[in-house]
Amino acid sequence: MVEAQWVSERRGLERFRTEQPTYSILNRGIEREVLPVAERYGMGTIVWSPLAQGLLTGRVRRGQQTDLRRASVFSHLSDERRIDAVEQFIPIAEEAGITLTHMAMAFAISHPGVTSAIAGPRTMGHLDDLLAGAETVLDGEVLDRIDEVVPPGTDVGQLDMAYDPPAIERANLRRRPAGERSAA
Repeated sequence: MVEAQWVSERRGLERFRTEQPTYSILNRGIEREVLPVAERYGMGTIVWSPLAQGLLTGRVRRGQQTDLRRASVFSHLSDERRIDAVEQFIPIAEEAGITLTHMAMAFAISHPGVTSAIAGPRTMGHLDDLLAGAETVLDGEVLDRIDEVVPPGTDVGQLDMAYDPPAIERANLRRRPAGERSAA
């Protein structure tokens, strides 16, 4: 992002104006660098998957059958660490008098670096629920409790449909050849 801004400036080109990363209560890694950089350069941040691909709807629970058809296909929907966090979020939402869905959406837009959140309702009922929670605002106590479960700037378990670039997937791109690994 920074390099794109610099190149645009050096070449007198239009700057990039938005970034579209995944962001949720479970996927907070962008708080470390992406959101601060976007704020620094005046970029909008349109986050996607604030409900963690359905995990933050409460429809995936420990020891219960889920009606999410894709739960058997996507491993992030059965990641034990993520389910543990969801189980901790449910009472936080209940004590705040809101649904988990409303808490998750309100969390995503509470960060000053987030311009808007993209929700992908599959049914009119899902859309109606999201619209009913549009005015939800989380107080500092609820946000602090969320931070206790998933600390700022961290991700829990496997990311939602995360892309692993070649530099992560291919060892030869992240390791020097054996003969060049010595510090001497």
